[in-house]
Amino acid sequence: MTEQKSVGDTSGAQSVDRALALLSLIGRHTVDGIGLAAIVEESRLNRPTARRLLLALMRARMVEQDAGSRRYALGEETYVLGVLAAQRFNLMDVAQDSLSDLAKQSGDTAFLSVRRDAFSVCIHKEEGAFPIRTHALQVGYRHPLGVGAGSLAMLAALSDEDCAEALARNAVQLERDFPDCAPDRLKPLIADTRARGYSVNPGLVLKNSWAVGVALHQPGGRVVGALSIAAIDSRMDPARQAELGAALTREAARIEARLAKAFALPDAKETAALRRSAPLGGGAAAAQ
Repeated sequence: MTEQKSVGDTSGAQSVDRALALLSLIGRHTVDGIGLAAIVEESRLNRPTARRLLLALMRARMVEQDAGSRRYALGEETYVLGVLAAQRFNLMDVAQDSLSDLAKQSGDTAFLSVRRDAFSVCIHKEEGAFPIRTHALQVGYRHPLGVGAGSLAMLAALSDEDCAEALARNAVQLERDFPDCAPDRLKPLIADTRARGYSVNPGLVLKNSWAVGVALHQPGGRVVGALSIAAIDSRMDPARQAELGAALTREAARIEARLAKAFALPDAKETAALRRSAPLGGGAAAAQ
């Protein structure tokens, strides 16, 4: 018999989702904080609900309110969690040497992208010495999974179920903004990526910009990012695609080994020390 969730379970999950969304919203206002009116407007929650969730976050020390301005900012517990997370998930630090080596060896541009749910975000690039470069991907760009070589590698590395869900979720945007990367066009590319072990973007975003990509996994198998190398089409014949795919695969293995070492959690004493060193904030004043 299938177990059904109670109304209370659904309501509780919704509250958690809303609280986490508020935490993300407040985190985007790190310098001056954000007031309750702006929180209500940006979150589209009513005032009593926003206040109730803010109080819960403040009790957990995830959010603080400045006593003078009454504006909200991230609290000391987020600092602790952020430091702990950086020790485990700072992909940029772990991947930096590999990116430099890939750019130097290939002469082309090497990229590091991270997965954000059903999307890919480029967080760093290293330029090689070859004078002609492509500009299909820039740092900070956010694309649906499947758009670009690194993004395609991440999509193909997901389970069949998660892959189908990502394609369905992004179908409208893919059809509208990236017609050459529409779901029906991506499916054979996903199959090819799984068969080869690396992805190839044959100029689907910009015609003369080709790229090869390999997914990155955390210990346990979760897809967290991708490495890719982009070059003009004349430098991307099948032999060089295979050469770059092999280089990317080697560096991905190096990065994943470093991630495995970084995944050891700090002990309780280290965590307590981080809390003592956290910046002092406004405390849990009454939300208003």
